Amino acid sequence: MYDEKQRPDPGRQSPLAGFTVGVTAARRADELGALLQRRGAAVLHAPALRIVPLSDDSELLAATKGLIDQAPDVVVATTAIGFRGWVEAAEGWGLGEPLLDRLRHVELLARGPKVKGAIRAAGLTEEWSPSSESMAEVLDRLLEEGVDGRRIAIQLHGEPLPGFVEALRAGGAEVVGVPVYRWMQPEDIGPVDRLLDAAVSRGLDAITFTSAPAAVSLLNRAEERGQLPELLAALHHDVLPACVGPVTALPLQAQGVDTVQPERFRLGPLVQLLCQELPNRARSLPIAGHRVEIRGHAVLVDGDLKPVPPAGMSLLRALSRRPGWVVARAELLRALPGAGRDEHAVETAMARLRTALGAPKLIQTVVKRGYRLALDPAADAKYADM
Repeated sequence: MYDEKQRPDPGRQSPLAGFTVGVTAARRADELGALLQRRGAAVLHAPALRIVPLSDDSELLAATKGLIDQAPDVVVATTAIGFRGWVEAAEGWGLGEPLLDRLRHVELLARGPKVKGAIRAAGLTEEWSPSSESMAEVLDRLLEEGVDGRRIAIQLHGEPLPGFVEALRAGGAEVVGVPVYRWMQPEDIGPVDRLLDAAVSRGLDAITFTSAPAAVSLLNRAEERGQLPELLAALHHDVLPACVGPVTALPLQAQGVDTVQPERFRLGPLVQLLCQELPNRARSLPIAGHRVEIRGHAVLVDGDLKPVPPAGMSLLRALSRRPGWVVARAELLRALPGAGRDEHAVETAMARLRTALGAPKLIQTVVKRGYRLALDPAADAKYADM
């Protein structure tokens, strides 16, 4: 298990070196965090929700008994963990075999390969599964078959199914929900608050979402803390929101936030997407004979990773907004968080920045005026017109 926040080995070269990624997942967070760290990212883990099994819940028990007593025509299994949890809960109530027997004689649909695996592990066989793993494709199949007068049970999984149930009912179906687990706020909200603080202060480069409830939970907590406008501004401009799929992205899109999503709705492709997107967003400049790439909490100088203190990164970003131009000490002072009015703080932070970069000539001191990035002569003309 990785710590709440870990940084990788600075000497290791990888696509996410120098970037910090927030992980909001409660389930499979270790797997996602390990994938990100292996590619060089620093990971800030803040589970935005927790899964509460309903093994002793009256709603699930009532739904299970109702399906055993009155057979459905179709059962739609949406998640592997949910389907397994349902069968395990039924076994605990002494209803395991009656439930499995009922499921053997209905049209059993599986949303994707993992659900198919859970169904077959229970000794059952699905009748059909969409190649896209999309609930929209499941809905299309059901409507093409005709749903008027049919009883359709859907294993709920805590995420919104926009229009799914409504479309079935509009077609004349009786829809029965099977609530296998609920999403709730985490018992320890501290990590979520730290992630929010990091996002609004631009201490994160990306936030990953693997479920819509996690996105809703984070947005709700930001609103409770009065940080929602700041969070949305960060997600619009500086912090990349990466979602595992389109359903997960819905709560963010409802707030006007554009997200990136992999073509395949899996953790591996999600991480690969970040490996493409974050380096492409980094600022790369030819400075003093070196290639300098400015990342979230570090800088690549000719491909070598140089971790930089937060104050140094603030100065470097301020200088890079106008590469080659002199930036006054007073302006750099305003870029330093909590520096007050003493311009000596700029000199101290600048000295540490030069030491961290390992190439002091990257930043030139312009006497009585300020500092500038020593842009290569060939690049001067290009950036002079910016």
